[in-house]
Amino acid sequence: MQFSSKEDIEAPIGSVFSAISDFETFERAAMRRGIEVSRVDEHAPVATGLAWQTRFSLRGRPRDLRLVLTQLRQPDSLALAFDSKGLDGTVEIDLLALSPRRTRLALALTLEPKTLSARLFVQSLKLARNNLTRKFRLRLAEYAKELEDRLNRKTKGA
Repeated sequence: MQFSSKEDIEAPIGSVFSAISDFETFERAAMRRGIEVSRVDEHAPVATGLAWQTRFSLRGRPRDLRLVLTQLRQPDSLALAFDSKGLDGTVEIDLLALSPRRTRLALALTLEPKTLSARLFVQSLKLARNNLTRKFRLRLAEYAKELEDRLNRKTKGA
């Protein structure tokens, strides 16, 4: 199953890439939401192979998920692969410079079930696909707007 969306951001591609590859900010944001996050190797440089171990609650049960940075091509794209007990997936983020001050962010999330219970979970997602797609696009649009505002404040403040 795949979800994807695109958003345009009023900021240079280099600034957008720096923001989406600022993993420490994402780690702190996840922790504020109650997700336990730890880098597998805290001293590893930001490069392909960087990994995180996470633990969170979903549908009332604790879940463990491992994230691995599989691609990091500055300033165009990055990709993450994740795996858990019954579900694997990828997150691919591509950036396209539309002009020197405008960037298109494209995000694709793919889920692949490995077990029967994961297949049932993904099937339930497929039944609610329209609603989930709308929420996914709305959340990406919110993130793009927040990122744009943050980057423009930095530019004006500098």
